[in-house]
Amino acid sequence: MKVEEITPYNSDSRHKADQVREMFDSIAPAYDFMNRAMTFGIDRIWRRKAVDLLRHEPHGEILDIATGTGDLAILMARCLNPCRVTGVDLSEGMVEIGLRKVAEQGLEQCVSLGIADCLALPFADGSFDSVTCAYGVRNFQDLGAGYREMLRVLRPGGRIVILELSTPASAFVRPFYRLYTRGIIPAVGRLVSKDVRAYSYLPESIAAVPQRERMCALMAEAGFTGARFIPMTFGTCCIYTATKPVT
Repeated sequence: MKVEEITPYNSDSRHKADQVREMFDSIAPAYDFMNRAMTFGIDRIWRRKAVDLLRHEPHGEILDIATGTGDLAILMARCLNPCRVTGVDLSEGMVEIGLRKVAEQGLEQCVSLGIADCLALPFADGSFDSVTCAYGVRNFQDLGAGYREMLRVLRPGGRIVILELSTPASAFVRPFYRLYTRGIIPAVGRLVSKDVRAYSYLPESIAAVPQRERMCALMAEAGFTGARFIPMTFGTCCIYTATKPVT
């Protein structure tokens, strides 16, 4: 089954984007805690590695798609000294939390967060030096269309950096990973977030999303060049990068 066909609420006839919006609005108060708990804090290392990949690239204007509560946007503002980081997300609940975090850290002049559909970005062609997305592309209603939108708003020569959870390639690691993601995470998620489906949707969408070479091929189909992936922590996460052609 394609990842676009995996939805948070299986019996719901609404489009995936509407279901994703509702799910993240529902789990927003518990989202940051669950991210730390599920990854034992390793998600911070993954984000820092992603930011390091942009350190020597043009990054005056950065767009962070599916920004959630703004962790990656805030980290880039602190580490890269860009002119501006713009974060967009479908979920108003997630963005509200992100805006509070931006204000608490005094970054309002550098970081702006707002509501937008990642498949129909409200920005002109070639608006950004870099585009990032952390743990969001598997939630897109149309993954190929999402990459084409990223390509559109990037300036020629600009880079995308995508973090996405993945299934370990190692046959030794996979059974432990499957037990953790399909058993422990949904159980803890239901207790913490009170959303019965949200943390069952997570492992289902991870299993279905294109991974490694398949994800790179999808980026190439959208028009990017030089797509590559960097596996992290036994392959439980991959960082993907690619560039918009200059001509």
